Amino acid sequence: MTLRRVNVVILFLLAVAFLIIVQRNLLNLGDFLHMENLDAGGILPFESELSPDFRPESVRKGEEIPVVITATGVRLGAVVAAINSVYQNSKANVVFTIVTLNDTVDHLKEWLSKTKLKTVKYKIVIFKPELLSGKISKDPQTLEVVKPLTFARFYLPAYIPEAEKAIYLDDDIIVQGDIQELYETNLKPGHAAAFSDDCDSATAKGIIRGAGNQNNYIGFLDFKKAAIKKLGMRAKTCSFNPGVIIANLTEWKIQNITQRLEHWMELNTQEDLYSRTLAESITTPPLLIVFYKRHSNIDPMWHVRHLGNTGAGNRYSPQFVKAAKLLHWNGHYKPWGRTSSFSDVWDKWFIPDPTGKFHPVRRHTGDN
Repeated sequence: MTLRRVNVVILFLLAVAFLIIVQRNLLNLGDFLHMENLDAGGILPFESELSPDFRPESVRKGEEIPVVITATGVRLGAVVAAINSVYQNSKANVVFTIVTLNDTVDHLKEWLSKTKLKTVKYKIVIFKPELLSGKISKDPQTLEVVKPLTFARFYLPAYIPEAEKAIYLDDDIIVQGDIQELYETNLKPGHAAAFSDDCDSATAKGIIRGAGNQNNYIGFLDFKKAAIKKLGMRAKTCSFNPGVIIANLTEWKIQNITQRLEHWMELNTQEDLYSRTLAESITTPPLLIVFYKRHSNIDPMWHVRHLGNTGAGNRYSPQFVKAAKLLHWNGHYKPWGRTSSFSDVWDKWFIPDPTGKFHPVRRHTGDN
């Protein structure tokens, strides 16, 4: 009997020890996964939910089309108009990932939940500005144009790790076509992304006031610098605009695109590799380097841009703008401001802010 009791006690102690080991391993695994998420870009999902007013009968079926877009507090009306244009012009199962900062979340949620966008599927992700430490210049002349969310596009796989393909959109766009058509753009084997070339028929001769001719690589990079020379790139190669990106996220991860982009950001802080005529396109140079002759092309009508530059009203006819499938007001003049071209097109998709904080500025408003 004594021996049997001893054996029972030993078995009990072994079982307890086994359970303790399992618990510790699970805790360690949780820590590991947490660190893995941080290593993926230092970006942790803040929220992934549908609006409280979401109605199950309104759920769209079919393959999910992930669309990533950023939301900045001072121009929150832009992302609302962009989302509305995408959603209303397609019957596809679009799921938005909205990348923003902590101070914008409550306002954004209220705007989405108290308007007709309450049936839209979305996830909110918080971008951590400290992620950019050591990767952007501290030059006072460039700090003004360095906005953390402009770099959000560099970290696409971190927001939707389960997705194989996604679309990234700047917030100053309006989609007039069916986003599924853009999503179905074929990327060549081995290509991690597709962009619109700046030399395409719809946007050629795009002159940016104060910045010179920015439709080739020499407009973005300093080809006198040794690090750029070593790459063997042709200075007159046509550049591309990263305001619309179709990303093969599987290839993006395989090719370590995010890490390579970060490398060139860090190197620029040390060697000042970007062109002096760069203006505000600070996210473009590292993308041009990493995707040099290794990207697919987007149909030019799916990225009609420069609407925010001087003379856009003379460059494009109303008929052409109406036929375009995606409009981009890149440049100084935004469609929610006083002096933009074709702001009436943007107005059709804007949804008034239920909090009353955001108002488009128009010439007739408050003018004498």
